[in-house]
Amino acid sequence: MADIISLIPQPSRSVFGPGAQQPAGEEAETCVWQLRSPDFFASQNLVVFRSGRVRIVYLSGTGQVGGAERCLLDVMQSVREAEPSWTLALVASRDGPLIEAVRALGCSADVVPIPDRLATLGDSTARGHLLQLGGLGVRAMAALPSMVAYRRRLRKAISGLHPDVVHTNGYKMHILGAWSRPPSAALVWHLHDYVTSRPLMARAMRVLSRQCDAGIAVSESVARDLGRIWRGRMPVAVVLNGVDLCVFSPDGARADLDVLAGLAPPPSGTLRVGLVATLGRFKGHDVFLRAVARLPRTLSLRAYVVSGSLYETRGSEFSLDALRALARDLGVADRVAFTGFVAEPATAMRALDVVVHATTVPEPFGLVIVEGMACGCAVITSATGGAAEIVQPDVDALTHQPGDVNGLAASIERLAMDPFLRARLGAAGRRTVERYFNRARLGREISPIYRVAVNRRSAEVRGE
Repeated sequence: MADIISLIPQPSRSVFGPGAQQPAGEEAETCVWQLRSPDFFASQNLVVFRSGRVRIVYLSGTGQVGGAERCLLDVMQSVREAEPSWTLALVASRDGPLIEAVRALGCSADVVPIPDRLATLGDSTARGHLLQLGGLGVRAMAALPSMVAYRRRLRKAISGLHPDVVHTNGYKMHILGAWSRPPSAALVWHLHDYVTSRPLMARAMRVLSRQCDAGIAVSESVARDLGRIWRGRMPVAVVLNGVDLCVFSPDGARADLDVLAGLAPPPSGTLRVGLVATLGRFKGHDVFLRAVARLPRTLSLRAYVVSGSLYETRGSEFSLDALRALARDLGVADRVAFTGFVAEPATAMRALDVVVHATTVPEPFGLVIVEGMACGCAVITSATGGAAEIVQPDVDALTHQPGDVNGLAASIERLAMDPFLRARLGAAGRRTVERYFNRARLGREISPIYRVAVNRRSAEVRGE
C-alpha cells in the first residue's frame, strides 16, 4: 500500500520567495496547504505512515521542452532522488526532446499521439470575441469523437503502468487525466497558470475538480486564483519551482548566439540583452522590441530573441517572421538577433549580460527569472503575480510593470550605463536562488503531497 498522510488545511501565508506577500481580507481564507519541510508537517498536526512504494505516472501535453516541461523534469529528478524506491513514468501526447530527457533520468517514457484537432483546441483560439467563443464551441463539438477515442487510448496506456498517482502537467492533460486515470489512482494537478484567464478550461476544471485529490500551485498568486474558482474543493499546496544549481550556474559553456542568428559578432564591449522564452504572445516579445527601439543609438547594444515554437493551440504564439517584420518596422532590425530555439537555455543565458522577462500579463511564476539569476545575469522582470514573489526590486533584479515599454527601456539603459549595478544584481540574484530555489527541495516537498492524494483517493474508493 502507498504511504498515507492526513493533513489539516491552513490559511495561506508567505513561505518561500523573498518577495512573497501575506494575503489579506477574503483572499487570506483560501484553503492553501503550504508545504515546506518535514519539520513543518509536525507543526501542522500531520501524521505520516510510511510503507511500501508509490508508482507515479506523469502526463504531459507536449514532447517539447518549455518552462512547464523543465519544471516537470526537475520534479521527476528531485522525486527520484528523494524517493529512490518509487517508480516514475511519463506519458506524453507528442514525441520530442522531453521523451529522451525523461529516459535519461532512468524513467520510462511513452507517447500516445494526440489528434491534431484536439491538440489545437483551446482558449487562445477564442479570446476577446463572443463569436470566436461560439466558434470554439463548434470546434469542441467537432473534436468530441477524437477526444473520446484519445481518452480510450490514454486510459489504456496509463492503466498498463498501474499508477498510485497520476500527476498532470498542462490544461489539456488536467482534463484528460481526470477522464482517463484509473479509479483507484490519485489525481494531482500541477498548475503553472492562472485558471481564471482561461474561461473554457476554468469551466471544465471546476466541474472536474472534485475528481482531483490534490493540486500543486507554482506560486501563492496561482493558489489564490484557484481559490476564486473552487474554494475548498481540493487541497492546494504551494511549491515554488526550483532549478538545478549545477546546470544553471555562472560557470559553463556559452552558446554562440550570433552564429545561431546568422550574424557576425558585435564589437567588443557590446552589451548583450536577451529575452529567453517560448513564442507565446503573453511573453512580451513585442514589448521587448519596442523597448529596444526607444534606446539611444549611442548605446553599444545587441538584443537577442532566444525563442522557439512550443504551443499547438491556434493563435497562442507569435511567429518569428512576424517578429522580424516588427523589428524592421521599428527600425531596429540591425540591433536584434533571432536565434530560434536553444535546447540548453543555460548556455544562452551565460552568453548574455542581461536577461529580460517581459510578460504582458501577470506571470504565474516566471522560471526564466530564476534561471537567469542562477546564471549570475542581471535580470529585468515584470513585477506582478508570481514573479513578484521571486525578486526584491533593486536588490536582486530590476522591475517594471507588465507591458510598460518605457519602464523596460529605462531599466535596460540603466544597466547598460552601470556595469557595477549589473555585477551587484547578478551576484545577489545567484544568492537568492541558492537560498530559495534549489531544485533539491522539490522532492522533499512534493512526495508528501502524493501521500495526501493517495490517502484521499483510498478513502474515496472505500466510501469513507
